[in-house]
Amino acid sequence: MEIPYAVHPRPDTGIYNAKVGIWLFLASEVMLFGALFSAYVLIRVGTPPGEWPHGWQNVTLGTLNTLVLAVSAITTLMAWVACKVRQFGKFKFFHACTLLLALAFLCIKGFEYYDHLTHYEIHLTAGSNAGGSIADGHFAGAIYVNPLTKEQVETKSFCGMSFATVAGGVTNNYELASVTIDGRYVNNEQQLIDLRSQKEVQETELKIPRSQIKDMQSYGPWHNDYLALYFTMTALHALHILGGSIVIGYLWGPGRKLWKVDPEHFTNRVEVSGLFWHFVDLVWIFLFPVLYLM
Repeated sequence: MEIPYAVHPRPDTGIYNAKVGIWLFLASEVMLFGALFSAYVLIRVGTPPGEWPHGWQNVTLGTLNTLVLAVSAITTLMAWVACKVRQFGKFKFFHACTLLLALAFLCIKGFEYYDHLTHYEIHLTAGSNAGGSIADGHFAGAIYVNPLTKEQVETKSFCGMSFATVAGGVTNNYELASVTIDGRYVNNEQQLIDLRSQKEVQETELKIPRSQIKDMQSYGPWHNDYLALYFTMTALHALHILGGSIVIGYLWGPGRKLWKVDPEHFTNRVEVSGLFWHFVDLVWIFLFPVLYLM
């Protein structure tokens, strides 16, 4: 059975069915991201002056990702144009470029996430002989000690204040002995809020004994409202990038069989996927200044 209006436009809307569907879907996407942007505005406006973080993102990487998505928008458009003029070889080339650019975007975003999740703010106990009340920096290593055997284990990732391993049916419990970070000491959290004027901060290797650690927390979405919004909005956007890449990859791979049977129908599918991709690019155009520059 042939599905009507898959190629030719509907008489009531003037466009084919898939295009009607994608526009309705994108309308719901506008409401989804609109709600998140509204939440950002309300939370930021409600934050007391001087307590909203600034300079916490790598603007260079954010700018690079903006350029990556901008170029991918062009390659997506060129892939559709190649289909319209019946140059399937060029379509494959431009869609392959789009997939590579999407992968580059996700890799850069993954590096940014890793940078935040390995960055710790450590509150120190009163009376410690440190250079301030807070140690802030990137995790470099930790030493854990078995209280019974005095065995030491050095790790490159934080395992919590204690952890247990089982080997040969024997459980060995380890307690945190010290943490090493590449960072600095500060006297209060206000020195960590606005980093725009602190580009030349000197960071050194700091080894902090467990006895001096009151609590420590990475810069994940649980750290504060700003990072909760940052991770939520950018992770949702990254999922859209991944979803769009799967569709584009399908059209570039198994889905291209339709080209031999009905090239016009295939071209319409490419156009619909391109509309979604342009929407994803547009969302990032708003995310970048809001989260990185403002």
